[in-house]
Amino acid sequence: MTAARSLDGILRRGLTLGLVCLLGLMAWRAEAETACVKPGEWLRMADGKAVANDALLRQVSQQRVVLLGEHHTNADHHRWQLQMLAGLFALKPKLAIGFEMFPQEAQPVLDRWVAGELSEKEFLTQTHWRSGWRFDAALYMPLFHFARINHIPMIALNVNPELVTQVRREGWAAVAPEARQGITDPAPASRAYLEMLAGSFVAHRPGHAQGEATADFEGEEKKAFQRFVEGQLLWDRAMAEALAAVAKRKDAPLVVGIMGTGHMVYDFGVPHQLKALGVDATAALIPWDDQISCDEMVPGFAYAVFGLNAGAAEDEVEKPRLGVFLEPAEDGVKVVKLMERSVGETSGLKEGDRIVAMAGAPVTAVDEIIERVQAMLPGAWLPLSVQRGEQRLDLVAKFPAKP
Repeated sequence: MTAARSLDGILRRGLTLGLVCLLGLMAWRAEAETACVKPGEWLRMADGKAVANDALLRQVSQQRVVLLGEHHTNADHHRWQLQMLAGLFALKPKLAIGFEMFPQEAQPVLDRWVAGELSEKEFLTQTHWRSGWRFDAALYMPLFHFARINHIPMIALNVNPELVTQVRREGWAAVAPEARQGITDPAPASRAYLEMLAGSFVAHRPGHAQGEATADFEGEEKKAFQRFVEGQLLWDRAMAEALAAVAKRKDAPLVVGIMGTGHMVYDFGVPHQLKALGVDATAALIPWDDQISCDEMVPGFAYAVFGLNAGAAEDEVEKPRLGVFLEPAEDGVKVVKLMERSVGETSGLKEGDRIVAMAGAPVTAVDEIIERVQAMLPGAWLPLSVQRGEQRLDLVAKFPAKP
């Protein structure tokens, strides 16, 4: 990949995203009264000026694609997304909504949901919500119901997560053409995007020390970073291709994409791939609260940013988790990975174990385990029956009093 050719220079420099974007922009910051956004107001990033809501909606409704960002567990972000959908729908009744939350193979289920053929439970079960996206469905259901009652097409944007896992393990070139799910080669990442991804990669390395330089990457770790980048580009490309397929139709609707903010900031991810696909009339809109540093509020960060009340948005109470990655298996559910210091690890679970029962009741599906774990009260104990090779073991998962 083109990204690989510039990798050594990137790792030596070890620049953070904030430094890259602030270079040459201090004059703009001096003229702006503040980079933070007042609650209930819009800040247009090109000139640092406030813009009225009705004017902003009219401007972005003329684009081919509008992207609405989110932090996935932030309830205020989803309320803001619903407000935006309602405003855009009033101006552009011909609308389509794409969701990062669903792999493209779930498209027939989304179609049946919009047609009114499925209950909420059937919809979530058939899209494998609990084992796929996993975040609280209650945060998203108002968006799904908005599409349903207005008969607005819902578009599944995401790639099958197993493909991303394979790319991060083996690289994009190692994936056979017939296994690429129809996704074409992503456009190479910009240098600044690579530097942002390098920071994320470093932060998630085992044993990472705060402030450790990306220049420490060597040998296999450099190759691992390249595969990490390829996985992210695949993710961006898959969503961009699904959006572009709708936006390029004859008499196309306005296409709105619902996705994590990290896929759109600075036009790095999905906007970059959309442009490579010939869709450059794109507006990325991002909700601001204290999860985003004011130093990031510079030209190019987004088309515009909407102010929310700082510190008031994390409404979701974290649900109990085992901290394990699971996959279906014969006569049970297989543990394929354990998170360090998780409830699953401290209970004695090991990779390769098959969970066959919980609290004496047999389990045969990943969704069953997730549902039972999330129903646990803080501080409760959950007996597990596990098959490890020829051994049948009885373990106890002890959930902390506080998540």
